[in-house]
Amino acid sequence: MTPLWRNRDFTLLWSGQVLSSLGAAISSTATPLLVLATTGSPLDAGLVGAAGTLPHLIANLPAGPLVDRWNRRLILLISELVAAVAVLSVPLAIWSGLFSVAQLCVVAFVQGLCFVFFGLAQDAALPMVVPPAQLATAIAANEARSRGATLAGPPIGGFLFGLDRAAPFLVDGISYLIAAVGLLFLRRDLQKPAEGPPESLWRAAVTGLQYVWQDSLIRVSILLIAVSNLVFQALILVLVVLAGEQGGTASDIGLMLGIYSAGGLLGAFVAGRLHRMVSFRTVLVGINWVWAALLPLFLLTTAPWQIGVIGALTAFVGPLWNVVIFTYAGVAVPNELLGRVMSAAGTLTWGVMPIASLAAGLMLTWSGPTGSLWSLSAIMLTAAIAATLSPSVRRAPPLDHAKGVDPVPTEKAEVPQ
Repeated sequence: MTPLWRNRDFTLLWSGQVLSSLGAAISSTATPLLVLATTGSPLDAGLVGAAGTLPHLIANLPAGPLVDRWNRRLILLISELVAAVAVLSVPLAIWSGLFSVAQLCVVAFVQGLCFVFFGLAQDAALPMVVPPAQLATAIAANEARSRGATLAGPPIGGFLFGLDRAAPFLVDGISYLIAAVGLLFLRRDLQKPAEGPPESLWRAAVTGLQYVWQDSLIRVSILLIAVSNLVFQALILVLVVLAGEQGGTASDIGLMLGIYSAGGLLGAFVAGRLHRMVSFRTVLVGINWVWAALLPLFLLTTAPWQIGVIGALTAFVGPLWNVVIFTYAGVAVPNELLGRVMSAAGTLTWGVMPIASLAAGLMLTWSGPTGSLWSLSAIMLTAAIAATLSPSVRRAPPLDHAKGVDPVPTEKAEVPQ
């Protein structure tokens, strides 16, 4: 078997996204800083965050069937180009004196919409680029790419924002354009031909939802992911405000988020090996308890670097969670359905994010960082208890089954978990 890093198309796709992910991490760090510097309102920052994640709620479901039906290579390319145009409008508006929070909401929405289509197309195309035996390793490599970008991006974003408020967005826009050029050189067909006449868009979306609902393990896993996404999406804004109250500058906050992300990068490297040594049940239950134990520790911090260290611990276990769950989905779900299934899953798991951003802004306005952290800790504790008590999680098969060693039958649960 050809080593993964000699797989030309995987390497090309992976390396192009390193730069694009880095640019996105730079601008996402600068976005709340720009809003807070412009209006001083956490609620405004929450609104921009909600606009950026709203596409996950309203576009994921129809996007999945389209990813299975349309040319995935073209979807990847258009997503990068449209995102580049949207993000580059921010520095132009700043330099011309026309910048507004409303414009940033529109840019965030467009960027989020592109992220939805790109992410679904990339996830569905990955099993076509790498063989099943290397899928877990490829997912771990993508995790390392993402975590590495979020490690380097925040310090760079904070530093660039300190030099010029427009600079982080200019860098992000250019990174999208460079990544788009790399996509032009992909050779492989990124999808299997559809069998039979295409379903209607609505019927195709329902097919994805039905598949998710009928597999009890996937269903419970998605619900747990949705809760953790809600918590950690809200947590980022809460921690940025908390660090500001502790006297942190833009560079301090960027460094704090970089430390936070360092844990995720280290976890991504470890996950590539560790996923073979732990059971599915251990991952689903244990990681939720780790998060439930760590979140209250943020209340004890007095400096941004301390926030970053605790955040790094929470981020360390995240890649293992992603590798285990998405390896199962990537092999167990037929590839011609994968876009629809991933979009149905994404509607739930990412659809909570605009709610989380708005909730974070409201919680910070009403009860400040301390009250917000108590609320998020309580939600995470509830999720850990639910994972422990779930019959589907207790019956979770060994992860080797998800790698094609022994196909996993679809299990229909009579009672929702």
